[in-house]
Amino acid sequence: MYIATVGFIYSGEHISGKIREHYLESCMRQNIGFFDKLGAGEVTTRITADTNLIQEGISEKVGLTLQALATFFAAFVIGFVSFWKLTLILLSTVVALTLVMGGGSRFIIKFSQQNIAAYAAGGSVADEVISSVRNAIAFGTQDRLARRYDAHLTRAEYFGFRLKGSLGVMVAGMMTVLYLNYGLAFWQGSRFLLSGDTELRKILTVMMSVMIGAFNLGNIAPNLQAFATGLGAAAKIYNTIDRESPIDSSSDEGAKLENVTGTIRLENIKHIYPSRPDVVVMEDVSLVIPAGKTTALVGASGSGKSTIVGLVERFYTPIEGKVYLDDVDISTLNVRWLRQQIALVSQEPTLFACTIYDNIRHGLIGTKWESESVEQQRERIYEAARKANAHDFVTSLPEGYETNVGERGFLLSGGQKQRIAIARAIVSDPKILLLDEATSALDTKSEGVVQAALEVAAEGRTTITIAHRLSTIRDAHNIVVMTQGRIVEQGTHDELLEKRGAYYKLVTAQAIAAANEMTAEEEAALDQEEEAALIRKATRNSQKEGPAGYVEDPEDNIAQKLDRSKSQQSVSSIAIAARKKEKPKEYGLWTLIKLIASFNKKEWHMMLIGIFFSAICGAGNPTQAVFFAKLISSLSRPIVNEEIRASIKSDASFWCLMYLMLAIVQCLAFSIQGWLFAKCSERLIHRVRDMAFRSFLRQDVEFFDRDENSAGALTSFLSTETTHVAGLSGVTLGTLVMVTTTLIAACTVALALGWKLALVCIATIPILIGCGYFRFWMIAHYQRRAKSAYAGSASYASEAITAMRTVASLTREQDVLQHYKDSLAKQQHASLISVLKSSLLFAASQSLMFLAFALGFWYGGTLIAKHEYDMFTFFIVFSSVIFGAQSAGSVFSFAPDMGKATEAARELKELFDRQPTVDTWSNEGDSIKQVDGTIEFRDVHFRYPTRPEQPVLRGLNLSIQPGQYVALVGASGCGKSTTIALLERFYDPLSGGIFVDGREISSLNVNEYRSFIALVSQEPTLYQGTVRENIILGANSDVTDEQIKFACQEANIYDFIMSLPDGMNTMVGSKGALLSGGQKQRIAIARALIRDPKILLLDEATSALDSESEHVVQAALDKAAKGRTTIAVAHRLSTIQKADIIYVFDQGRIVEQGTHSELMKKNGRYAELVNLQSLEKH
Repeated sequence: MYIATVGFIYSGEHISGKIREHYLESCMRQNIGFFDKLGAGEVTTRITADTNLIQEGISEKVGLTLQALATFFAAFVIGFVSFWKLTLILLSTVVALTLVMGGGSRFIIKFSQQNIAAYAAGGSVADEVISSVRNAIAFGTQDRLARRYDAHLTRAEYFGFRLKGSLGVMVAGMMTVLYLNYGLAFWQGSRFLLSGDTELRKILTVMMSVMIGAFNLGNIAPNLQAFATGLGAAAKIYNTIDRESPIDSSSDEGAKLENVTGTIRLENIKHIYPSRPDVVVMEDVSLVIPAGKTTALVGASGSGKSTIVGLVERFYTPIEGKVYLDDVDISTLNVRWLRQQIALVSQEPTLFACTIYDNIRHGLIGTKWESESVEQQRERIYEAARKANAHDFVTSLPEGYETNVGERGFLLSGGQKQRIAIARAIVSDPKILLLDEATSALDTKSEGVVQAALEVAAEGRTTITIAHRLSTIRDAHNIVVMTQGRIVEQGTHDELLEKRGAYYKLVTAQAIAAANEMTAEEEAALDQEEEAALIRKATRNSQKEGPAGYVEDPEDNIAQKLDRSKSQQSVSSIAIAARKKEKPKEYGLWTLIKLIASFNKKEWHMMLIGIFFSAICGAGNPTQAVFFAKLISSLSRPIVNEEIRASIKSDASFWCLMYLMLAIVQCLAFSIQGWLFAKCSERLIHRVRDMAFRSFLRQDVEFFDRDENSAGALTSFLSTETTHVAGLSGVTLGTLVMVTTTLIAACTVALALGWKLALVCIATIPILIGCGYFRFWMIAHYQRRAKSAYAGSASYASEAITAMRTVASLTREQDVLQHYKDSLAKQQHASLISVLKSSLLFAASQSLMFLAFALGFWYGGTLIAKHEYDMFTFFIVFSSVIFGAQSAGSVFSFAPDMGKATEAARELKELFDRQPTVDTWSNEGDSIKQVDGTIEFRDVHFRYPTRPEQPVLRGLNLSIQPGQYVALVGASGCGKSTTIALLERFYDPLSGGIFVDGREISSLNVNEYRSFIALVSQEPTLYQGTVRENIILGANSDVTDEQIKFACQEANIYDFIMSLPDGMNTMVGSKGALLSGGQKQRIAIARALIRDPKILLLDEATSALDSESEHVVQAALDKAAKGRTTIAVAHRLSTIQKADIIYVFDQGRIVEQGTHSELMKKNGRYAELVNLQSLEKH
């Protein structure tokens, strides 16, 4: 046992470890286009879940299956050798068992598929709702959506009940066959015995071996499924392993130039990204980038600037045209060598989870300095850090260069990460430097510092800069202006200004806007103001511990240390320190059991009947022991005369009929308790799912912002955790009752008939039950351990894959693989030790059984020899206790996992107890009967609770009169959409207040308040169902067909709906997939209008549409806005020129306001935005 288990687990781990290595190695070889299509999540799933499935299919299960097969064949060999006639007759048992299990599993599979399908439909409803939860909250449709989900649950419950019921009946069938087999064996055996064909010992041998053999055949079935899923998972993985990459960085093919000057030339390039084959990104671009000079690329986003970088790095191969380096076509060069000549600094700097020193050292991989002595490398790294303006802040950190940056560089500010990335880029002294918007993600303070570092870095190298802010590229030797994949004009800064073309417009607009920007001092003053607000809020909240409480933290100073400006502590440090993790609450087992019982309150009478029948099931075994002993004692009498022969025959027939009776009773008892508990447990799962879903919808938006509460995570919680809960319900109770009855009855019978032997046998009960339990527990334990062991290395692999471009540009592939292999080897070593230990238990549990048998037979034999006991007493005591304990131990394999159940119950309890800040279930707040629509923001400060270090609104003041059409504009991330979210009361501001009709909205009843507001967001959310159902979701009360018709006409979509074959009853598909963007958006507008809102919020309602549908939708919006207060966040400025007043946002405050023409005259920030957009249209 021991050698087999250890051997198979060891080989399984090794094979799957090799598969993991090959898989990651193959991923590292693929071209970047491969990753555009495939998310990093998919790679992680493959490398963890799928390889775990393979490992399950090739580890201990192979051993167990071989063992079961061997037992089966050996049993029948022994049977046929002992006495072939009886064995042949008893083969019918195998047939019967196969029929019962086969028939049962047919039903089980059928119902299981229907149950899964019904729940999948429910799951997709849940997923739709949770992924667009803002919409559900804004329209107050939580209850209606929950009812829709509940309809699917009812179907799932119906099939689930049938599924579990069939399982119960199948178990009943198996028990019946078992008892019938005893009866048949003794009845037929007694015939053979009386006719002198055989003797008692052979009958027993045959009967035991047939039973053991038959039941071992049943143990194979579940393992076959593991083999099948393993094969399926392997197929997916081998697909990737065998994929040939068009641009393979690991190959040694291709030329390597002796010396590189660094002239890059693009000739007639046309490019299309493989993941978006319908969009031409570059069309006939020719460009020379001279060696040692700086070339800047400018233009609107999507104009093809970053594509040039991708082509030079050879992440992609152009569809037409060629890229040359020093007049050599780069597709003929060695990929790895080419990438070692080029250094890339991208917009989002990617650092790896290791020390700062190691991060910079990654830049030396593959260069001639890689093998230098440690001292020389250290010098080189310090030098690069000095050039990148990073040396000072790194040495001021507590651990200096040995500071670990955390996953994806989480612990440093943006500017600090960017400077480390620059040091990493220039440490190898590359000939070519690519800067892809390297400063765009930084605030004004860090930008200056990083820009200075970049200018030092670019000296004397071929540099390609992609710039967002034009002030940063003034001194470039050549500026190339691009639009929609073509080059419009190029020249130096001054030449282009004289041309007065596209570049000139951009520069003038940005220059004016720059004059209105905050200086660093003003920003600091603002920060301090916010700080005070935060601290005030912190003290206010520590009195009432709310979930979003900001609390002072003693470890503040570490955040301070990380902050560059020592003069004042940044707000982010307060806020981060204040981010209080919700501690998982501890609940006692009793609380959790009460929680679960509360869901089954209504079924208490079913539970009682179920428990009664469980007790009958449990009593079957001891009863059987009495029959067994009676039969053996009567069959073992010597046949002296005809009288005894006749009495043996009648005894045997009587007791065999008793076996028939027992089989029928057990069949009924098992079936009834199986059905009853199936009903209870499905009801339980249904109610828990419904309640959990409603509790999710009760939460506020902040809950859904957290990473751990993504739609996927919550949907899978609903499908898996809720089913685990059943592990603490009636089924478990029934199992426990069964085990206890068996043990109590067995011990009572045994002690009554022969206390000496009974006491000896009872002493082995804990061991026997332990063996049964341990066997089951170890098998589960192997699976759990395999899953958790590889979590660490998987997150490492996923980090590398997420940052694949960075890995490729640093040519770090081999390095990553080596790390991964080392971490796998470590885990394999650790797991080998744990397997060696745990398999001891497993093997021991298998062998202890035989020891217990031996003890019973030895002591029983002694007692019989002394004539203290007869055969009957011995067998009844021995078989009731020993077999009873054995069957009690094996029951555990049917019991659902209680560990998972308690964990799931704890999570549910925590969810049900969680009270959101903005609670839609509460009736608190002033009632509100009508709204005029005056809106006022007074000095509102706000940050998202999940990102408290990022100020969003910094003292926002704005007022809106009833019936006005107001537009909010500004660059992305300046706080426009946040304003809308605060008006909907998705969040409460940190300080300041929002007033509607002069009442602060946090004092109003939240459901009544939201009923006056309608929101049309950027991505229209439709749910599965008909057009009509989607529209009436917006209504606050019942609506007539007239009202629906009116709303649709207002939204410009009535004629379109009527032109559909089914009209209003047309199905829209999952998430509205069957309609075009413009049609979905107009249905969303109709849904907003049907509630006749006083305040209409439009959050970039047309930005996701093409220009034709935009016109139609815009017309609908203009119509809808009449006579109500309308606030529109606009991306395309042409859509809001008619607005009564336009507010221009910048960094969370308003910098300009006025009508379109007033603002154009000012020639400020608004004019800059207009000019930028007209450039995009060229």
